[in-house]
Amino acid sequence: MSETILKVDGVSVYYPVQGGVVRALDRVSLEVKAGEIVAVVGESGCGKTTLAKVILGLQATTAGSVEMLGASREMARRIGMVWQDPYSSLDPRWKVSRSMAEPATLCGETPDIHALMTEVGLDDRFYDRYPHELSGGQRQRVAIGRALVMEPPLVICDEPTSALDLSIRAQILNLIKEVRDKRGCSFIYISHDLMTVRFIADRIVVMYMGEVVESGPTEEVFNRPSHPYTKALIDAAPTLEKLMHLPDPLQGEIPDPKIELPGCKFASRCTYATERCLEGRPELVQKPEGFVLCNHPLS
Repeated sequence: MSETILKVDGVSVYYPVQGGVVRALDRVSLEVKAGEIVAVVGESGCGKTTLAKVILGLQATTAGSVEMLGASREMARRIGMVWQDPYSSLDPRWKVSRSMAEPATLCGETPDIHALMTEVGLDDRFYDRYPHELSGGQRQRVAIGRALVMEPPLVICDEPTSALDLSIRAQILNLIKEVRDKRGCSFIYISHDLMTVRFIADRIVVMYMGEVVESGPTEEVFNRPSHPYTKALIDAAPTLEKLMHLPDPLQGEIPDPKIELPGCKFASRCTYATERCLEGRPELVQKPEGFVLCNHPLS
């Protein structure tokens, strides 16, 4: 069995605001194993990027812990990060070579940028170019190279293909898989695009309003979703069979995030909800390779 390299245990992030407290993350737990690509999916505002910031150490937590396992303390800080917008994440005044070398330079190391450029699909003619001279896909390759320069055991990709054309998305997804296969590093892939997730991920973590509501192997979750919210996400994902047909909208309204609900956060939109769902926290049901947070799991 692969070694666990990241363990997030019961992490909460609360923001006091006028009228209450926003629970950006609410008792989130997940694990990432060596060489595994774990996708974190959910609607905008569900807490995906906040989770990434917590793992990076950029966001303080209200409760819980984040631990890098199978790595020294020095390696634990070497988590590569690929942000959503490949243009704004690169300094427009820096050449490609300097941007890619930046993390190593800060640590007093001199990496082989030419070899790194080759690995991410850029030839030497890009070495002295600036970001504005590159296409979106080329800029994202630079960002991936920068994330890999310190040979981290874990790389986080936050919506890395959302700002790219469809044809370029496939190239970037293939690059991520090639890097995983060559280096054996792990990836956390954050996205709301379920089709790219199905292609790239080994395992899926589904979030709703700051909570993880389901986790499991990719094909298991797609073929037999257990949480009603997961099923709604999959049903809403575009496919050739659904061309020109919009999915039926979920009933009900999204709860006010400032108000702490005693029961399931999805109950107001769920066709399977009962009084039990409104009165107490849903039951955590363990599955062979995952879990679902639901009183009435579908499978």
